[in-house]
This record gives sequence, structure tokens and C-alpha cells, in this order.
Amino acid sequence: MVHPLRGQTAVVGVGLTKFGDLPGKTHLELLAEASYAALDDAGLKLTDVDGLFVSSMGRVFHPLQVAEYLGVKPSAIDGTNVGGSAFVNAIQHAAMALHNGVCNVALIAYGSTSRSDRKSGTPRVGGNPNAGVMYQSEYKPMLPVGSYALVANRYMHEYGMTRDQLSSVAVTFRKWAQLNPRAEMRGPLTIEDVSRARMICDPFTLYDCCLVSDAGAALVMTRADRARSLKQKPVYMLGIGSGTSHDQIAQLADFTVTACAMSGPRAFGMAGLKPKDVDVIEVYDAFSINPILFLEDLGFVKKGEGGAFFTEGHAAPGGKLPVNTNGGGMSCVHPGMYGMFVSIEAVEQLRGNTGARQVEGAEVALANGNGGLLSNQSTAIFGTAATLGAEARTTKRASAKKVVKKAAKKAAKKAPKKAVKKAAKKSAKKAAKKVAKKVAKKAPKKAVKKAVKKTAKKAKRR
Repeated sequence: MVHPLRGQTAVVGVGLTKFGDLPGKTHLELLAEASYAALDDAGLKLTDVDGLFVSSMGRVFHPLQVAEYLGVKPSAIDGTNVGGSAFVNAIQHAAMALHNGVCNVALIAYGSTSRSDRKSGTPRVGGNPNAGVMYQSEYKPMLPVGSYALVANRYMHEYGMTRDQLSSVAVTFRKWAQLNPRAEMRGPLTIEDVSRARMICDPFTLYDCCLVSDAGAALVMTRADRARSLKQKPVYMLGIGSGTSHDQIAQLADFTVTACAMSGPRAFGMAGLKPKDVDVIEVYDAFSINPILFLEDLGFVKKGEGGAFFTEGHAAPGGKLPVNTNGGGMSCVHPGMYGMFVSIEAVEQLRGNTGARQVEGAEVALANGNGGLLSNQSTAIFGTAATLGAEARTTKRASAKKVVKKAAKKAAKKAPKKAVKKAAKKSAKKAAKKVAKKVAKKAPKKAVKKAVKKTAKKAKRR
């Protein structure tokens, strides 16, 4: 059965600001710049927006501030903050609001001055989101890097992943970044460079960690029927799923399994697709261990084989499964909440306009957002117009297989009776042939005798 949300909404506009060091701008200015760019890309205006979906680290009334700043009065508004995955999660909320007629044009937007704030010493508004966590904060852990390092160490212990395999993640994404003019880090990077760089938190060196950037990003969604008449080729939301496993890292049941093991099947289930159907993947790479865990838990790689997958070049340009084609949070951009950027890169790949980094023939893209300390995972699957009937075709094939299977079962039950009848007929035929043969042999003798008797009778009469 086709899920009611599958293919019913589409991304029709995307917008990005410059990345990196953008002094003199506020987070709201960057958000607005990206929003105007996304609306222009869609051929819409700010006055068309009646759904607003935003999030920010620490700003409690952020949706209200954004609505006021942009001058919109939305009928649907949401500021759910589950960390960096918030903007993939927002796609789910926007799709539901659009499909149910709560709004007609949804704007999902983000702006951050993380780098400028750090350079100027400006304290984070709202403080540290991990502060005051029960049982943990009194030990003053180095967050978030300490939590991810703990997970990486456990994974290396469990599966024997090497330091060089972990380093290959950063090297892979740098290769993609070198094809992306927007990316912040485009210089050469080797496994040795990563492995021998300054230690940040064992086992992570400097290059195992994401960038800290200033940037803005936005995307616009609407219902599929309206999307077809707008400026850009629509990219349809085929499936989406969210999974939450914990808050503080100590409560993660298994350090080698993330909530992608929940969000992935939910997204694929809605889309009616499987990992083998995906052409390009965009995941949240705050640290080098993340993509390894996510690819495994989403079903693309067997557990324990993620490191080798990167080392062997499968995720790199020219590889069999392209991952983080913009360069990711480790080489392209990371303004604190990277989830918006995975979705935008997925959309741009399906539009086919990413230049040198374009994945040829891409029809299905997966975007995965990570929130908190691996706490929430939100997975979205996008597709081109060509994929809209894919699930229906899959369902028909499955139904056809069921019919054939049923017929075969029925035939198997009847087989013994048929076989007996067939054998009986065969035996009867054989017997008849045998009799006929005997008759044929005796026939001439009988005919002779009969003729002799007849002649004798005639002779007596004379």
C-alpha cells in the first residue's frame, strides 16, 4: 500500500549564502538572505509563505523572531529543536502540514554566525545546550567532541577499525570538496595528514572534526500538484523517518548502533524503496565516525565494514556509492546545525546542476540529519518525477509474484491427481497399442481362414 505522504510534496526552491567567515552579519540576516534566494529559485515571493519552520541553538522564541524579521504571518509555525537534524525533521512536519492543507508554501530556514561569534568571543545565546544534563555535567566533559570520541573508541575496539580507515573519511570528503567551488576547504589532504594532525580528543585529530562556519540556508516546499507549475524541476519527498535513542551519550544502549537503525527503515518503508535503489547519499559528518555508523545503520554497509568501505574508495568521486558530494561538514561548511545542507545537496544532485561533482543519472537521494550526541536521526529520501511510480510498480511486481506463487501452490496440490490420470491414460494407450498390434498380426491368418471357409461353402453348393 502506498503511504499517503509519498510523493505528495516537493522541494521547489533552495538558497545558500556564502560560507566561511562573514563578519558584520547577524544570524537573521543570513537566514533572510538564504530565504530570499530560495524563494527566487522557486519563482515565489515572501508573501506566498504561510508555513515557517526554523530552529536555532539556544534561542527559545526563535520562530517568533524570524516571523517578525521576515514580516510573515504563518498559519503553520514550528521551531522544534532536536539538534542538527532539526531541519530534516522539519521536512517531515512541513510535508504533513502541506498535505493536510494547513499551509500552502513552507519555508525551512537557518542562519548562523558560529565562526564570527567564536572569533569575537561572543557567548552562545542561551548558553551550552548540553549544560545541566543530569549525571553528566558535574564531570565537565568536553562536549560534543568527547561523546563522539567515546563512540569512535568503542567502535574501533569492537570491530578493529584502524586509524587510517578512520582518516579515509575526511580524505574522501575533501576529494568531493575539491569539485565544489563553494566549499571552504579545497586543498589536498592525505590519510597521513589526517592521522598525524593535532590531537583534539582521542582518537580524533583536527581533520576528524567538522568546520565552524558562518552561513545561511533555506528551502521551499509545496504540494506536488502546485510544484509542477513552478520555476524549477520539483524534487519529491518520497519517504521520511525519525528516530530518537537518548539524550546524554551514557544512555546510548550500544555505542556502535545509532537511531538510524530506526529512522532508516521508516523512511524506506514510506518511500517503498530499499538501500540498493539510492544513487547518492548525504549524511551529517560532524566527526569522522558518524558517516561510518550511519551508512551501516541505514543498510548500505554491513556492520563493522564501514571503515574499509571508505578506504576502498567506494564513497569517493567515481565510487559505487557517492557520499557527501558537496564535501560535507568536514570540508564544505558547518555552521553549527548542518542538517539543512544535507537536504539541499540532495536536491541539487537530483536537479542535475552540481557541475563537476554531479552524480550521473541520479534519481534517488538520501539525506540524513544527526541531532544532539547521536541522539536523534532524521532520514529523508528524495526522488525525481521518474520515481513517483516506482513504488506502485514495485507493488504490482510484488502482487504478480504473489499470484504466480499462489498458482504454483495450487498446481502443486493438484499435481499428484493429474500425474495419476496422466499415467492411467498412458497405460491405457500402451495397452490399446499392444492389443492392436496383436490383432494386426493375427488379422491376415484369420482373413485367410475365413476366405477358405467361404470358398469351401460355395464349392459344396455347386
